[in-house]
Parts: sequence; C-alpha cells; structure tokens
Amino acid sequence: MNDEIGEYIDGMTEALLTVSHEIHAHPEVAFEEKKASSLLVKTARDFGLEVEAGVYELETAFESKVECGGGPGPNVAVLAEYDALPGIGHACGHNLIATAALGASLALAQFRDRLPGSVTFLGTPAEEKGGGKELMARRGAFEGVDAAFMIHPAGVNLATMPSICVAEVDVIYHGRSAHASAAPHMGLNALDGLLLAYQALSNLRQHIKQTERIHGIVTDGGQAPNIVPERAAGVFYARAKDADDLERLKPRVQACFEAGAQASGCEVEVLWAGVDYLDLNTNWPLADRFQAHAESLGREFIPMELLDSSASGSTDMGNVSHRVPSIHPMLACAPPGVVIHNPEFTQWAGSEMGDQAAVDGAKALAMTAAEYLLNPDLQAESSRAFAISKGLA
Repeated sequence: MNDEIGEYIDGMTEALLTVSHEIHAHPEVAFEEKKASSLLVKTARDFGLEVEAGVYELETAFESKVECGGGPGPNVAVLAEYDALPGIGHACGHNLIATAALGASLALAQFRDRLPGSVTFLGTPAEEKGGGKELMARRGAFEGVDAAFMIHPAGVNLATMPSICVAEVDVIYHGRSAHASAAPHMGLNALDGLLLAYQALSNLRQHIKQTERIHGIVTDGGQAPNIVPERAAGVFYARAKDADDLERLKPRVQACFEAGAQASGCEVEVLWAGVDYLDLNTNWPLADRFQAHAESLGREFIPMELLDSSASGSTDMGNVSHRVPSIHPMLACAPPGVVIHNPEFTQWAGSEMGDQAAVDGAKALAMTAAEYLLNPDLQAESSRAFAISKGLA
C-alpha cells in the first residue's frame, strides 16, 4: 500500500502544488484565512470528499470525515494549518502543512475500502496567534479521535519539534496627556509605565530557568514627541517547559507590569490570552514510524539528542497532544541555516525544496496513518505510550 500511496500522490502533485503556491502567494493572518480555507475545501470536494466549512464556531475551520470500508477501527485526524505571519507571510511554511495534510487525506480516502476505521481531515486556523486548535478542542473537535497527525516545515528533518508552553499577554497603560515641554508636570507618561515594566522583565530574565523565555514588543508608544503619551501598549510572550512552570512564571510577569504602573502613576490593563499553548507531548511509537516512512523517501533525520535543548518554539498542536496521541515531525524545506519566522524562510516555503517537503509530507503522513489503522499492535503501543506520558500507566 505504501507504494500505491506514493504513486497516487505523485499523480496529483500538480494539483497539490497549485494549492501550496496559491496559499503562499496570498498570506492571511490568524482567523482571517478565508482564501486558504476556501481553496482547501474546494480542492478536497473536487477530489470527492464531503467537507463541512465553518465548523466549531470558527469561520475558517473545516472538517471532512471519511468512513473506511475495512471494518471497525480507530479514527485518525490529519491536521492542516494555513495562517501566515504579519508582515513576512508564510515564514512558518503553513502553506506546506496544509498541502501535506490535504494530500495525505486524499490518499487515505482513495484507499478507504482497504482500511479499517475512519479518517478526519481537519482544517485548524490561527496557529500563529489565538490557539485555533485549543478553541476547536473545547468545542469537541477531537472527541472520538484516536490519533492526530501533522507535519511542520523546518531547515532540518526531525522526528518532532522541540516545543515548550507559551502564554500571550496584551498590556495597555493609561496615563494623562500634556505638553511635554510647557507642562510636563501635568501629564502621566504611559510610555514610562510600559518601559519600566519592560526593564523589570529584562531584569527578571536573569532569574528564570534556562527553559523559560520572556519577550515582547511595544505596539503603541505615543503620538508625538511633544505630547506626553496618554496611552502605551505592548504584546508579550511568557514561555516555560510545561504547564506547571508556566503557571508559576505568569504571576512574576504580571508583577512587572503592575510595578510599571505603580512607578509611573498610570493605570494598566493586563490581558492574558484565553488560550495558553502547551508543550508537545510526542507519541514516540507513531513518531518513530513516521520517521521510518520519511526515510524510505530519501530523507535523513537528525537524532533528537544532538539538538540544543534550549532551541524551542511553541505550537497549539501541543494542546492536542495532551488530549490524544499526536505527532508533529519537522521536514526540511530549506537549508539548515535558515530558521523559521524569517523572511528568507518565506522564500524557501515557496521553492522547489518546499514543494518536495509538501509532497514527502503527504506521503509519509498517509503511510503512517495507514499503518496505524492496519496495525493493532501499533495502536496498542501508541495508547500505552500516551497513558504513560499522562501518568495513567
């Protein structure tokens, strides 16, 4: 079946890459991925899938459920992401994620009569900001799902993504405007409040764990140099190894924002996002099988133990991975020196190397999902590994 999956995906490569290039050419930020979502839905329907759009109270989410004809079995979910980054487009390569998920889902549907169980093709918006997968999970998207699969592009091939938790927070300082030269004593400088908090956070960084991160930007620093800013705002991320560490870090970050307000005499709104991204709980029996299938396509993987453990990002796939056995492997679409969230990576996500990552990703995902559906021993091993990771076995 692996050979047939590969041949089937090769036969629809042109259609898949048209989708990838179109999404890449028209980047859309979180919750606004209308063109990308519509294109993915239309293409899936053109290949015979029944797709419901606007699911789980998210306009740009979609779902296609394929019941296989090979008897009862588990339900595997193949996940697509398709949002872009502000200003630099698909510098995280979500066009490739979406294309790989589309190709894998279509291939699994093609062989449904020879597979047990079912396949769910799930379009998940807002990974870069907003936690679309967590929002969908709270509304039942992963109920009845036994395993979840997706790939992510990178500069190297990895069995999983080094990942930690992240909490996003918006801060807004409210002061009082005044003429900065004629009557500065009449003003309360909101920018001072924000900058004092920024400095406090910089000092806090000296006294947090090596697995923790705090970083942010100023989004509003005032209107003119001769007006005392009555409003200042910023967006910050706090990251930690796991949910427990994150919950201990957040009050310390909160205290820095409150200190800026107290010192400047301003008022502050500290607005933590409604979704925290969790660390990635990789299901290693499934990740190992994905790696084996990707290696059969000619890809060479870097051993995870050789990685710098401090080089970690965050993804809302982590939230899924704490609910069901999940994998989030990385496939190289760029040279090793090119990092994600960089304009240069945007170019590689639309390159021939990026095209190959999407095609290989589709094949390896479909092969891994098919093996899982057909192999009760792998299902049991995956379930046991998940139970151990959650302290249930």
